[in-house]
Amino acid sequence: MLYFGAEWFVGGASAVALALNVPQILIGLTVVAYGTSAPEIIVGIEAAGAGHGEVALGNVIGSNVANIGLILGVAALVRPARVDASLCRRELPVLLGTTALLPALLIDGQVSRMEGAALVTIAIFYTGWMVRAALATVTMRSVEREAKAASEAADAAGGPAVSSMPRAVAAIFGGLGFLLVGGTLFIDGAVAAARSLGVSERMVGLTIVAVGTSLPELVTSTIAARRGHSDIAVGNVIGSNIFNVLLCLGAAALARPLSATIEAFGANLGAFALMTLVGAVFIRSARTISRAEGALAIALYLLFLAVTITRG
Repeated sequence: MLYFGAEWFVGGASAVALALNVPQILIGLTVVAYGTSAPEIIVGIEAAGAGHGEVALGNVIGSNVANIGLILGVAALVRPARVDASLCRRELPVLLGTTALLPALLIDGQVSRMEGAALVTIAIFYTGWMVRAALATVTMRSVEREAKAASEAADAAGGPAVSSMPRAVAAIFGGLGFLLVGGTLFIDGAVAAARSLGVSERMVGLTIVAVGTSLPELVTSTIAARRGHSDIAVGNVIGSNIFNVLLCLGAAALARPLSATIEAFGANLGAFALMTLVGAVFIRSARTISRAEGALAIALYLLFLAVTITRG
């Protein structure tokens, strides 16, 4: 339900925006960016509201590790991914900054509502800044490819025909409904699985929940890579990791303050920082991420899963 909900929502919203003559770059940077992060947002809010702060925080950390290790790795294996030079100048410093911000938030043992509000506010300002910068530099050709990748991912999920406005509107509301119901079921199932297996909610959040909420990004990036637009996968991963810390964690903390010590997540935060640095090395300049580097990213992610599951 999370997968179909996110893809239907993105496909429907993109179709409506196109019909209303909204510039496609705005669709890519807002509808696509926020829509593919919707599962993380919904699941984070549901987990925090139910008092499962470790699931919400584990989801953010685990999703960010999966984005680089699994999604970027798979996309590069499908087709070596080209890195846009403007991405290095604009998004890379923000990615590193949000990575450093996460452990700083946990120094006092919680992410408060005030901190959550600050994170969401930063996310909104960041979106505005990103749109302004993109409008000044992005070519129409790359913009069209971004919107096309989103619609192709929605089609793969059985989304609506983009030429039909009624179906597009129905997909928006149907997608949101799937996200809300799926989010509740997913958290209930994840917590029950943790208790049944005798493992921590932190571990379930870092693994099962993180992979599940990353499915929309995985599908969108894989389809884009198969169509020869693997550079879109790079942008999706960086944007998603930034939004996960700012928007997803912020929204969860607004629903209910998250209590978690930095000691409990110490090893996971270290893996998160390491994987982010690996991703930064991959996209450090205008270059191509090779298949060998993609394979290395996947190997590191599998190692992360193995260590996390072993630690319980």
